[in-house]
Amino acid sequence: MPEPTSAPTAAPAFTLADVDATLERVLAPWVRQLGLRAEAVDDQGVTLRLPFNESFRHAGGVVCGQVLMSAADTAMIVAISRVLGEFRPMTTVSLTTNFMRPVIDGDVRVRANVLRLGKTVVFGEIELTGTDGKLAVQATTTYALL
Repeated sequence: MPEPTSAPTAAPAFTLADVDATLERVLAPWVRQLGLRAEAVDDQGVTLRLPFNESFRHAGGVVCGQVLMSAADTAMIVAISRVLGEFRPMTTVSLTTNFMRPVIDGDVRVRANVLRLGKTVVFGEIELTGTDGKLAVQATTTYALL
């Protein structure tokens, strides 16, 4: 039997509207409060936009890591759903996050790519960039499909 590969192109179409509907349908209410919205969809994953909100800043004046990690984790859930053609129950096994520069204000672009889709395990990578287009956060993830 052939080894599973990343991002099968035969998955049913997954539109920007499908991404937004998935965000609305499957996320916990507090995650929906982040306001993430679909920006782009392709064979490898999705791009979401995290709109800036003053309440995301901590006392140091920068957007807190918990917000950025939540956005990364959420984007990967949607990217996996896109590759599968629909949402399936899954859980985060690991999320390794590297904070490279602070996000002070402005929207954040959240790009999630599925690197490898197996029968029960999915590997991915997420990049978050600020309004200046510079990489602010990079994360790698592993998910278990339930």
